[in-house]
Amino acid sequence: MTVQALDIPEVKLLTPPRYQDPRGFFSETWSAKREAAAGIPGPFVQDNHSLSVPAGTVRGLHLQVAPNVQGKLVRCVRGAIWDVAVDVRHGSPSFGRHVAAVLSAENWCQLWVPGGFLHGFCTLEPDTEVIYKVTADYDRAAERGVVWNDPDLALPWPVAEDAAVLSDKDRVLPRWRDCPAWFAV
Repeated sequence: MTVQALDIPEVKLLTPPRYQDPRGFFSETWSAKREAAAGIPGPFVQDNHSLSVPAGTVRGLHLQVAPNVQGKLVRCVRGAIWDVAVDVRHGSPSFGRHVAAVLSAENWCQLWVPGGFLHGFCTLEPDTEVIYKVTADYDRAAERGVVWNDPDLALPWPVAEDAAVLSDKDRVLPRWRDCPAWFAV
C-alpha cells in the first residue's frame, strides 16, 4: 500500500495494491494492522455505501461533533468522485483550508479524513458508488455541516452551481462564517 500525505498531512491518500490476473483482481482494501502503521486510527464501527445516479451529485459538507466524532476512510468502487476535506480545527495551521483528490474505481485510491474535518464529494461520472468506513456511529444530534458552495471557503468544485444535484438538507446548511468552533487543537 502506498500512503501519501497531502498538503494537510493529517489527511492521507492511500492506494492499496491490486493483484490482477486473467480472472480479474484481488485487493485487500483495509487492514487494521496496515492502517495503524499508516497512522490511521481505528476502530471502524460502521460501513456506509452510497450510489449517486447523476454525474454532478454533491454530498456534503458534513461532519460529526463530540461525542461521536467520525473519521472516514473513503473509496470509490464504481465511477469517480472529487473528494474534499476542510480543516475546521480552530488553532490548526491549516484551519479553513482544504485538500482534495480524485477517487475512482480505476485509480483505486482511498482518502482518510480524520475527525475535525468537513467532508464532501462530487460525482464525476453517472452511477458512482462510494463506500466509506467510519470511526463512530451515525448520530443525528452530532451531525453538522456547511453549505457546499460557501463563498468564504471557495472550494473549486468540478460542477457548476446550477448543475449540481443536492439533497434538500444540503441546500440549506449554514455558511462557514456562521458556524461555531466545533473543534480546537
